[in-house]
Order: sequence, then structure tokens, then C-alpha cells
Amino acid sequence: MPLTLASLAHHSALKLAVLAGAGRLDAEVRWVHTSELDDPGPYLEGGELLLTTGLKLDVQDADALRAYVRRLAGAGVVGLGFGVGVGHDAVPPALVAAAEEAGLPLLEVPRRTPFIAISKAVSAAVAADQYKAVTAGFEAQRELTRAALAADGTAALLARLAAHLHGWAALYDASGTVLAAAPDWAGRRAARLAGEIDRLRDTPAPASAAVAGTAGSEDRVELQSLGTGRRPRGFLAVGTEERLDTSARYVVHAAVALLTLSLEQSRTLQDAQARLAAALLRMLLAGEPQHARAVAGRLYGRLLEQPVRVLIAEPSDPSTGPDAVALLGERAEAAAVRAGEPLLAVREGERLIVLAATDAHALAATADLADAEDALAAGLSAPAEAPDVPGAHEQAERALAVALRRGRNLVEHDEVGAGSVMPLLADDAVQAFAEGLLRPLREHDATSRGDLVASLSAWLSHHGQWDAAAADLGVHRHTLRYRMRRVEEILGRSLDDPDVRMELWLALKAQG
Repeated sequence: MPLTLASLAHHSALKLAVLAGAGRLDAEVRWVHTSELDDPGPYLEGGELLLTTGLKLDVQDADALRAYVRRLAGAGVVGLGFGVGVGHDAVPPALVAAAEEAGLPLLEVPRRTPFIAISKAVSAAVAADQYKAVTAGFEAQRELTRAALAADGTAALLARLAAHLHGWAALYDASGTVLAAAPDWAGRRAARLAGEIDRLRDTPAPASAAVAGTAGSEDRVELQSLGTGRRPRGFLAVGTEERLDTSARYVVHAAVALLTLSLEQSRTLQDAQARLAAALLRMLLAGEPQHARAVAGRLYGRLLEQPVRVLIAEPSDPSTGPDAVALLGERAEAAAVRAGEPLLAVREGERLIVLAATDAHALAATADLADAEDALAAGLSAPAEAPDVPGAHEQAERALAVALRRGRNLVEHDEVGAGSVMPLLADDAVQAFAEGLLRPLREHDATSRGDLVASLSAWLSHHGQWDAAAADLGVHRHTLRYRMRRVEEILGRSLDDPDVRMELWLALKAQG
């Protein structure tokens, strides 16, 4: 229990008398300092009981004494001990009045009580409190370690941590998703800290941050990143009504160490799982579904027994895209774990390939995340059986190419297959082709009579029907025939060739 002014005032050996500020004797005393300076503030840290004999104080100047007391209060002094029988036979009344006015506790120290006795009493009490905190911390660490070794280690550890702190605790994965919380009601409160987790993620582990509690609560929340590398493996949040004392901090530090160890061990297993996932994907793309099934085992076996879809994502923004791809992979895996579904998430350079069951919640969640991330572009295939994964991969590639070309976050294969080809004509390469193909005709129209481009467009739109096209243009059909012969002469191509007619029609469409 922290040492307070009340404890010192009631210390039978010290014989201290309270002259002012009796209502603030519950203030914690962190240390004792003796000073005869008029302004000792620069040498204080706050929380001290200041001892003085008042040798340099002008006890006749009430204003000076009020200013002195204000300086002490401003420096964080929690109490003033005035020793009598040295410079003054009694505590100056003006000093008592100034202390009462400022609400600063003032204690009279009798002549027979040396200042060193007060210092020893405070030092002993602080040491005892620290020893108690360390002892309690070690005991809590043993309890947390036992909890971590239980079958439901993480949940048990968080429950013990929350009980020790008389608050709540939550564990997040690297993506900021809440994995577990204690007590149960804390899960919703922990989920509201997603923005704070995102900010802490950019700081190399280990890192911490103190944040205000969520709306409607009086929590003091502290966040700790978990992991030994540059990128955090997860995060721990603890919420308490009071500021964490020394004992509580020992408990939190023990929990951080145990959770970091658990996450690093888990990461080793995840790395092995990632290598297996990559090998399975290579087998499927090589057209070897039977070999893939043979090594999938219980981990991925169910995935290859049902229709699947392939999602491919890559950065659309070079500056933030790679991090967004990594985060998407982490969140995809976390969604699969929460849903109890198998899912392949394989990183290839800055690209992420996800393979999951067609009706998987994790796949839908991953697609939604990709669609919401502006730094990403993603393509999603149609459903396919295991032997047809190579084709599904190609579909996802084509959908991704369309997403990149159109500036979209997510494009599904069905959109590419069922949509119109016309939006594709906006591609820069198609525009360049169209401009080059039609340039000779436009140059002719700019210097000669005939309006060949409009005539060609009308003739093609009427499927080569002379009378209908001529009527649309308001010219004789012989005039239109002459113009089409000029088009053939200028382009050096025959309009009897359906491929030529198709290219000219698409060029006209691309040019508007």
C-alpha cells in the first residue's frame, strides 16, 4: 500500500502535527527532500514531502510566503514539513494561512525529530511497498505461467490477468482482430480500439501506448505490441479504472512476455503451414490434384473436396500496397480461423493468392476486405473443382488485369465474362491502335471532301446495306459506294474482309 501523509502524521515516533491541509493527507508520498531554497522546484520531480527550517524565508511577508507555497504546489510537492526549534520557535502563522489557502498540507516537525528520521521512515515504507509489489508480481507471474500452460492457455491467461488488474484484457492478432477477451463482456469494448491498434502497428515492436477509454466507459487503456521482430505478431490491451501501479505493471509485463513467447511459437507453426499451403497451390496449378490431396491431410483435405474459388490481389499503390497485401493475408487467415474453415493464403512476392471454398465465410470476408482497400486490386475466379484450379487461376488473373486497368479494387470473373467488351476499349493500347488505324481517313476528311469517317461508320452500323446507310447520310448510294472504295484505297485493306470490318468498327467505337 503506498505511503501517504496520513501514515506519517500518525507515525508515533515522529510526533508530527498537522497544521494545514488536513483534507489532503491521503496524498501519496514518493520521496522526501530537504531544502532551504526559496524555489526548490527545479530540483523536484513531484510527489515529495519537502522539509525546511525556513531559515531563508521572510516570515513577516505574507505575500512572499503565499508565493513560496504556490511554487511548491506547482512543483508537485504533496506536503511541507516545517522544523521548529532551529530558526523559528514555532511555525509562522502567515505560512500556516498560506498553506491552508493553497490546500497544501503543512506538518510541524518538533525539535526532537531530526529530518533524517522522517527520511528513513519514508525510505523504509517505499522499500517495503516496492518489495511487496515485486513479491506480488512474481506470484502473479507464476499464476499466469500456470494458466498459459493450461489447455486453453490464452483464454486462461487473459482471465487471470484481468482478475489481477480488477479490469479487463484482450488479445489481438497482427491484423488487429480480437482473438480473445476476458471477462466475456470485454470483447465488444476491445473491438472499438481498432483505430488505436492500426496506429501502434506502424511502430516496431515492442511498443506501447496509453489511450482514453471508449465512449461510455471510464477505462484507462494501455496497449502493448507483441513480438520480437519489426512487425508486431499481435497486441495486448488492458483496461482499468485506476492507473497501473508498480505491482500491476509487473503483472502486465509478465503477460506480455508469455503471450509473445506463445505467438512466436505459433508463428513457427504458421510458417510451416504457409510452406505447405504454397506447395499445395503449386501442385494444383501444375494440374496434379491427386498429389495435392495426398499431402493435404486433415489440415486442407476438406478444402479440396468441394468447389473452390481463387482470389489474386496485388498492390495498386506502390507506396502502401505491399503492406496492404500482407495485412489482407493476415486477415484472411484470421477470418478462416474464426469460421473454422480451411483456406490457402500464399504470398508470391508482393502478390497474394487465396484459395477457399466457394461458400466459405472467410472467402467472402477476404473479398470484402480487398474491395474496401484502395491500395489493392484483386480478381476473383468463378467456382471450380480441384482439377480445374489452373483455369480458375487464369480467370482470377484476367479479372485482376481488368481491375488494374479500370482502377477497381475488386473484379469478379463473372463481370468479365458477362459484361460488355466496350469498357475495355478505353485501354491506352486500344486507343493508340484505333487512332493509328483511322488517322489516314481523318487526315483525308480534314483536307478533302467526302466525310469518309462518318460514311464508314454509317455503312458498318447498317451491316453494309447501301440504301439504308446512304439514306442515313442523305447521299445517293452511288456516292456512298465511291466513298467506300476511297476508304479501301487509303487504308489498303478490303472491306469484304470481316476481320477488317470488325477492327474498323471497334476503332470507331474506341474513338467515340
